[in-house]
Amino acid sequence: MAQIVRQSKFRHVFCKPVKHENCMSDLKVTEITWDSLFCAVNPKFIALINRGAGGPFMVIPVNKIGRIDKDYPFVDAHKAPCLEVAWSPFNDNVIASCSEDTTAKVWLIPEGGLRKNITEPVVELCGHQKRVNTLAWHPTAANVLLTAGGENKILIWNVGTGEVILEIDGHPDMIWSVAFNYDGSRFVTTCKDKRIRILDSHTGEVLQQGMGPEGVKPQRAIFDRYGRIVSTGFTKRSERLYSLRNPDDLDNPVMQEELDTSNGVLFPLYDEDTGLLYLVGKGDCAIRYYEVNDDPPFMHYINTYTTSEPQRAIGYMCKRGVSSMENEVNRIYKLTTKGVVDILQFFVPRKSDLWQADLYPDTRSLVPALSAEQFADGGNAPPNLMPVNPEAAAAASKPKIQAVKKANILSQLAPQAESAPAPTSYKEQAPAAQSSPRPSQQQQPSPRPAAQQQQASPRRPVNVDDDMGIVVNPQRPPSASSSSSSSRPAVREPSPERANPMLVRNQVNLRSRGDRDGADGPMSAGQKRAAAELERIRRDQSRIVTDEDRDSLAPSSSGPTPSMSPRMSVSSSMEGGPTSMEELVGDLQRMKAVLRQHERRIRMLEEHLADANMQNTYGF
Repeated sequence: MAQIVRQSKFRHVFCKPVKHENCMSDLKVTEITWDSLFCAVNPKFIALINRGAGGPFMVIPVNKIGRIDKDYPFVDAHKAPCLEVAWSPFNDNVIASCSEDTTAKVWLIPEGGLRKNITEPVVELCGHQKRVNTLAWHPTAANVLLTAGGENKILIWNVGTGEVILEIDGHPDMIWSVAFNYDGSRFVTTCKDKRIRILDSHTGEVLQQGMGPEGVKPQRAIFDRYGRIVSTGFTKRSERLYSLRNPDDLDNPVMQEELDTSNGVLFPLYDEDTGLLYLVGKGDCAIRYYEVNDDPPFMHYINTYTTSEPQRAIGYMCKRGVSSMENEVNRIYKLTTKGVVDILQFFVPRKSDLWQADLYPDTRSLVPALSAEQFADGGNAPPNLMPVNPEAAAAASKPKIQAVKKANILSQLAPQAESAPAPTSYKEQAPAAQSSPRPSQQQQPSPRPAAQQQQASPRRPVNVDDDMGIVVNPQRPPSASSSSSSSRPAVREPSPERANPMLVRNQVNLRSRGDRDGADGPMSAGQKRAAAELERIRRDQSRIVTDEDRDSLAPSSSGPTPSMSPRMSVSSSMEGGPTSMEELVGDLQRMKAVLRQHERRIRMLEEHLADANMQNTYGF
């Protein structure tokens, strides 16, 4: 069963443009009608062929933002329009340019950018009789430059000495494009005769050739990392197409697909590290990108990035200039017709913020594999590689730190004494809690148990009068005169259960309905009737004269006669004043009896008032 979804790390690559306020603007690109990108980018500078007399081009640092002044310095390169510029792969300050004035020149850009106009090149290459259509640097040999002229001739230069290493004739018509393979041993050309040719870099011999697209408009071709040819062109009906060809059979493409009927030439921009291919058309608003690999159909469509502004010039950044810590795999600088340089960043979505080594294989370094002399002697060598992010690669290549295993400290500890099993029931916990000493007792141990200490120093009772609130001093020794008050229920002995915090902590406190529902909350009709019934019962109980009241009203041996009222007896006793403690206690008892009578009268009045309110409210 075939796979429905193709497995790839770059299947979800997306484009995120940089905001315009962080880009360059107010640039005037050239207006010549030549099929070239008009732009070149490296990690330091961006070069743009601009409008002006002769063939000038501007070199601006890539980190510059905002408007570019009209008097910004430029490279006054040629006497005729400049057709193409290309940065050296081994020196970010060296750039080559070709022009209609039949020359190609090499320029050295000072560090930090231009501070004044440059008019003197480092090397001027004069060998063509007609305009120089295109140029390309050798990918592995230092100071080796290839130029193709309008006289259908290709020259390979040693830029260091300004000498021609190889001159190649044999193209019957205008040469449209030139591109080297991975190690520079071969290069592919497209010609106006609609044929694609693969030539040897050392001898100029045509190794393979075949018929390309049938259209009469310009076509272009490049090598992929597998040695195949990716070509773009037009059909007889002027429909744009792209194709993939085997170098051994250029006449029959492995795959071919038509796109649209636009007039702009398609430029293939290829990333040999990831296999991503970008098709950019002059005057288009869209950039299509694909993944090229060994799985049929070999070119897999990923997505299309579309804007409202057409592109006038395109610059493709090498892998050394991308932001690898943000999972950016490619970056394209697009100069619009309004003079704004849009920076298009292509990212691979990843959840992790760490270094993604699988997205960044080693790329070409600044160290050449060959010198110009070695290349002239027929040498070939693969390019020297470097990590995209040297710091992250160095951190990843360090040996992992292994944890040093120490002796197990826990195994050296002495075993603890066996303790009694923990109680599982509440009945077992209560005695254990009583027998366990408190923290204060542990800090200050006592030779006697806690129970013996409580028996040795018992708490003295406190006599409290419930009605008058009089507290009898427990420190005073009891006298004979106060023996009559020993029958008062004023002694409050502490409960033995309260001495145990475990029992108090585990007790369940029951609340009444009023406490549970809230005293301030509204009462229902049933609650109101129940409260009224309870109040009535309490009033009935208060009317009953208890034995304590009778004893308090009984005359004493030295007190007043029974026929005397309590008020009279109190007043008579207060006139002379009490002469002993018994008389004082008797007076207090009579005063309490008088107060209880007044309280009963008040309660009776409250009862009549409450009955009247209940009758009015509930109609009893």
